[in-house]
Amino acid sequence: MKKIKKYKIKYHIKTSGKLITMGFDKNFPMPVKRVFFLYGKKNKIRGNHAHKKCSQLFVPIFGKFILDIKTPKTNKKIMLSHSKNVALYVPPKYWCSVKFLIKNSVLMVICDQLYKANDYIENFNEYKKYLRKR
Repeated sequence: MKKIKKYKIKYHIKTSGKLITMGFDKNFPMPVKRVFFLYGKKNKIRGNHAHKKCSQLFVPIFGKFILDIKTPKTNKKIMLSHSKNVALYVPPKYWCSVKFLIKNSVLMVICDQLYKANDYIENFNEYKKYLRKR
């Protein structure tokens, strides 16, 4: 499986505020096909599934989050915060859930695949079986 990677988010600060830039060029970790935003309530969990083919880049827009990323043999908890200017790239075949730590948190997710229901594995035992077949 490919590795999970942190990406520094480029930003520019002026007295009027902060501008965050992202170019989808050859240096971006994947081709972009879809973008969506997760709005979460404090201490609620979203995701809790794996993708067969879809890679995702998690970009904190506002708030703090814990990404719980698992395989049958490993478990990593990675904190993301809008104040740290770091995004997290998660390749396919990792089980992932997002816990929202602050009220009104917003997480942008950039994907390299269009939505396909059959790309999702939503049961951890089925996920383990899927990995054994590979």
